[in-house]
Amino acid sequence: MLKRLLLGLVALFALLVLIVAVNTWRQGSRQVDVPPLAPIALDEKAAGESLSAAIRARTVSSRDDAALNADQFQALHAHLQARYPKLHAALKREVVAGLSLLYTWPGSDPSAKPILLMAHQDVVPIAPGTEKDWQVEPFAGILKDGFVWGRGSWDDKANLIAQMEAVEMLVASGFKPRRTIYLAFGADEEVGGLRGAKAMAALLAERKVQLDFVIDEGLLITEGVMPGLKPPAALIGVAEKGYMSVQLEATATPGHSSMPPPPGQSAIAMMSAALKQLDDHQLPAGITGVAQEMFATVAPEMSGFGRVALSNLWLFGPLVQKQLEGGASTNAMLRTTTALTIVNAGNKDNVLPGRAEATVNYRLLPGDSQAGVLAHVKQTVANERIGIKVLPGATEPSKVAPTSSDSYKLIERTVRELFPGTLVAPGLMIGGTDSQHFGQVSDHIYKFSPVRARAEDLPRFHGTNERISTSNLAELIRFYHRLLSQGAA
Repeated sequence: MLKRLLLGLVALFALLVLIVAVNTWRQGSRQVDVPPLAPIALDEKAAGESLSAAIRARTVSSRDDAALNADQFQALHAHLQARYPKLHAALKREVVAGLSLLYTWPGSDPSAKPILLMAHQDVVPIAPGTEKDWQVEPFAGILKDGFVWGRGSWDDKANLIAQMEAVEMLVASGFKPRRTIYLAFGADEEVGGLRGAKAMAALLAERKVQLDFVIDEGLLITEGVMPGLKPPAALIGVAEKGYMSVQLEATATPGHSSMPPPPGQSAIAMMSAALKQLDDHQLPAGITGVAQEMFATVAPEMSGFGRVALSNLWLFGPLVQKQLEGGASTNAMLRTTTALTIVNAGNKDNVLPGRAEATVNYRLLPGDSQAGVLAHVKQTVANERIGIKVLPGATEPSKVAPTSSDSYKLIERTVRELFPGTLVAPGLMIGGTDSQHFGQVSDHIYKFSPVRARAEDLPRFHGTNERISTSNLAELIRFYHRLLSQGAA
C-alpha cells in the first residue's frame, strides 16, 4: 500500500514537471521580428552642444512661484529659436501659461488624428551639500568623455533637444506630415505640471482635438537590471499610477509632561498607533493588469528558473509575488503603495502637545481609486479622534493604453528597428509625468524614453553626476525621426 502511494506521488510529480516543461516551451517569443534599420547620418557633436546650451539655462521650477527663474526659461527659448530656424519657420509656436511651449505642425489630412510628443523644460534643484560630489559643475553643460554632463541632461532636456533635432531634420528634408504633429514642452513638470501641461491639455480639449497617441518621458532601455534577462529591455509605460497624499491629525489635551495621560491617549501615541496600523496593513498586491502582461512578454526571453516561474504563474505565482514584494521598485508594480512621509508634533521636551500631524503618500495602482484608498485609511486607523483629509493635488490612476493598438505597435517596431536585439514589453510608470494631464484628449498615452541605463546609472536620475552619452542622444534623435516619419506619414 505504501509502495503504491509512493509510486502515485512520483507519478504525480513527474506529471507536474511535464506540464510545467510543456507550458514553458509553449510560451514563445512575443517580440516583433523586423530587420534592423541603418542609422541616419546626423551631427552628433552639434546635437551634444545644443543639449549643453540647454543645460546652461538653470530652469529650476517652483510649485508656488510661477515666475521663478523666468529669465532662464526665456534663455532656453531663445536658444531653441536660434538653433532650430527651419522648425520655427514651419511650425506654429505658442507660449502657454507664461513659460510652457506648444508647437503645431499642421498635417495635410484634417481627418487624421494628430500625434503629440512631450518633454519638459524644467529641472530639479541640486540637493544642498552635494555640489562638491559632482565631477563637473552641474549647470555648466560640459561635454566630457563622450557624455553631456549636468542637471537635465537625462531628465528631460535630452528628449526635448532630440525631438527638436528630429523635427528640424524632417523639415529640412522636405517631409510633409499627413497628420498634425504637436510638441508640448511644459515648464513645471517637476512640481506637478498644473500650470503648463494641464493648461496645454485644456487648450487642446477646448479646440476639440483628439490625439491618436501621446509619447512622453517615462520608462527606459535598461540592461542588467532584471535578473535572468540578458538582452536590453525597453519597457513602454502604458499606464501611470495615481497620486494621493492623506493628512492625519490627532488631537488631545495638552499639558505638562510630568502628568501624562494613560498609555495610548496622547496625541503622539494615537498618531504613532495609526501610522503603525497603516504601515502594517498595506493595500493588497497581485500580479495582475500591466504587471501580468509585462511578465508574460518578458518570460520567453529569460533564462533559468526565472523563465519557468514566470511562464507558470498558476503554480509559482505566490513564490514570485513574495520575491517581487521584497524589492521597492517591483513591489510598487504590484500594489497601491503606502509611504509615511511627514510627521510633526510637539515643540518642547516637557510639554505634551495637543496636536500631532502626519502625511501618508499613496501611489495608486490602475484599478484602485482615491475613494477606495481613503476608505481603507479610515477603516485601518479606526479612531474618531484622528481627523483624515485628502491633500490638494491628488490624481486618479491613468487609463491603460492597449498594447494591441497601432500606436503601441509603431513604438515597438521603431525600438526593434533602431535597437536590434532589444526586448520590448509594456510596463507601469510608478512616478508622475506631464502626460497624466492629457487623458481627456487621448486614450493612447505612452511613457517611454529610449535612454540607455544600467543599474549603476539609475542613482543619477534626480541625483549627482547626471549625464547622457552623445551616442545615446543621437539614438534619441533617430528614434523620434523614425517615429514621426512613419507615424505621421
